[in-house]
Amino acid sequence: MLLLGLCVPALAFGVAACGGDDEGSTSTTTEQVEEAPAEAGASMDIVETAQATPDLTTLVDAVVAAELVETLQGEGPFTVFAPTNDAFAALPPAELQRLLKPANRDELANILTYHVVAGDVKAADLSDGQMVETVQGDELEVTIDGDKVMIGDAQVVQPDIATSNGTVHVIDAVLLPKS
Repeated sequence: MLLLGLCVPALAFGVAACGGDDEGSTSTTTEQVEEAPAEAGASMDIVETAQATPDLTTLVDAVVAAELVETLQGEGPFTVFAPTNDAFAALPPAELQRLLKPANRDELANILTYHVVAGDVKAADLSDGQMVETVQGDELEVTIDGDKVMIGDAQVVQPDIATSNGTVHVIDAVLLPKS
């Protein structure tokens, strides 16, 4: 169960990169991420937002291969911790190609749903030490140290991308479930 209401100052997450803002690009703490386009936001769902974000193309390929497109275009709301293309590239050689094969669809879906939380969780809703339950069934720990926010072993590099059916937080690693 999500423990909401324990707020963290927005500065701990950097400047929010919501779709309707025209404040320019934000810097990240570990890598520069090509941000979601300005047309993202309340008019685009999670999948459409990922499709329109150059640094999330591998995630889109994985969502399609796992047959999760319809689910992530559903009413929600959902919160997705979205690994960048570089995060997927950091997997062991050939692992991504193996996971994208139809025979491994269930394993890939298990990994991807480990990146999804039911509900619309904004950065300000997270607190240090909080455990968030994923749609996959396991929990992820939130760690906040100054301006560094970790979800499990991944750092949030672009928080609070608003979509019509939830929120996307871009992360720098692929999270692997324990089960």
